[in-house]
Formats: sequence, structure tokens, C-alpha cells
Amino acid sequence: MAHRDVVLLSAPTLAGEQFARLLRNRNIPFAAIVNNGTEFERLCAIGAEKLIRVDTSKREARIVPSIEVGKVYLFERSLNLSCRYLQICRDWTTKPIYVITESSQPRHIYKALGADYVIHSQSIDLSFLVTDDLNAMG
Repeated sequence: MAHRDVVLLSAPTLAGEQFARLLRNRNIPFAAIVNNGTEFERLCAIGAEKLIRVDTSKREARIVPSIEVGKVYLFERSLNLSCRYLQICRDWTTKPIYVITESSQPRHIYKALGADYVIHSQSIDLSFLVTDDLNAMG
């Protein structure tokens, strides 16, 4: 049986929640990265296959997930937290990392930390990010 990559996302925003629901509805396996109990419960209820809880304050205490991480989608609520997630996730995958933000200010910061794509959007409908290679995973 071929092992398949799992989409990883942080979804602290309404757009992130909608994206997680879209993945679930299209049967695309995904996991979520969280750093608190509220996010854990919310993403569990949405249907994340696996939840990876990280302590973003302790760089040396980072875990390596037991899944093969594919593409990563980080929905920005906080520049600081998104930067920390980006640094953590960059070590977990060679696949593209997307940062979805409502602001145009942090683009260069995210690129410097390893983001492949920085998407500026005010919309909660980001279904265009679900590409054929993701659909093939489900």
C-alpha cells in the first residue's frame, strides 16, 4: 500500500475553518497543527484526521509528527504565531508551504522563513487552493 502525504494546516480563522471543511468534504486527508486546547477542540470537531499540538514557546521541545506531511496551509491570525508555525513546519516537509493572510505587510518575512507562497485574501472561499494533486490524495 502506498503511503500518502497528509495536508497540514493551521486554521485559526474563519477562512481556515472553511478550508478544513472543504478538505473533509472532498475526502482529502488532513492534519492540523495547534498550540492550545481551544484550537484542538475546534479542529477536532471539524474533522482533522490528526491533531499535532506544539508548544511554540519552546523551540528545542519540538516534536516530529508521525505522519508524512505534504503541503502545508497556514492561515494567519497572528504574525508571530504564523512565523513560529512556518519555522516548525519547514523542517517537516519539502512540499510547498502556503501562508494565507489578509495583510500584505508580512510577505517578505514569510518568504524569508521558507514559505513558498504567500496569498493575500479577504475571502473565506479559498477552494482554488484545492488542486488536482490534493484531490488525488483522497
